Amino acid sequence: MKLLRYGEPGAEKPGLLDADGVIRDLSAHVADIGGGALDATSLAALAKLDAKSLPVVAGTPRLGACVAGTGKFICIGLNYSDHAAETGATVPPEPIIFMKATSAIVGPNDDVLIPRGSEKTDWEVELAVVIGRKAKYVSEAEALDYVAGYCLTNDVSERAFQAERQGQWTKGKSCDTFGPIGPWLVTKDEIKDPQDLKMWLTVNGETRQNGSTKTMVYGVAFLVSYLSQFMSLMPGDVISTGTPPGVGLGMKPPRYLKAGDVVELGIEGLGTQKQTFRADV
Repeated sequence: MKLLRYGEPGAEKPGLLDADGVIRDLSAHVADIGGGALDATSLAALAKLDAKSLPVVAGTPRLGACVAGTGKFICIGLNYSDHAAETGATVPPEPIIFMKATSAIVGPNDDVLIPRGSEKTDWEVELAVVIGRKAKYVSEAEALDYVAGYCLTNDVSERAFQAERQGQWTKGKSCDTFGPIGPWLVTKDEIKDPQDLKMWLTVNGETRQNGSTKTMVYGVAFLVSYLSQFMSLMPGDVISTGTPPGVGLGMKPPRYLKAGDVVELGIEGLGTQKQTFRADV
């Protein structure tokens, strides 16, 4: 299934995308796409519905983040060997973990704000994992049992805030609108292998990233297991798993985003996003 949330910010309704690409309303069956709606039993019940019998959502509504009530937005740094190489970094012996504030979350096609004082706002196409039930001290072998599905995210980053202002990466990752998620949550049964997905990103129509989750250092199952050793992962938590090469920081010379730039990105089977960047005044 492809589950989504549509409507104005703060008033999104649950829906799904049917086989013909038509948005169908799920309001009569689930309160939202989050929390208990993400466990295996609830997802199985939704999967049994006849999509063609659900109300059609008219027009082309705004899409919100595809998961509601995210408590933790966890990100993994330098998790692609080829991305680490382009930035001159060494692949870490254990995953680098940092948090992106949940206040950064926006819809997949919402405008992204370049924060005041920013000169190094950058892009990162990433595969995100959505947790479906509480995971604590889980093994790598059972880790995917705790995953509801996958989605696309742009881990927007301000490199000067991240690396030149001292301290942790979080402040360079958490600016308002720096976490577009969606367009939809694709349940894990539709993704045969999360470690073999093509991914791409363009800026103003020019290809910047063209990679694959094949070059991920620490895979999805390992990451879910690893993180669960340090904290309980809860339904609706999002894990953004890193980016392939082609970020602005890695270009020679580096190239960053400015007001008016349009970024488009996608991952095989997970849909696409499109954001216009503008100054935050």
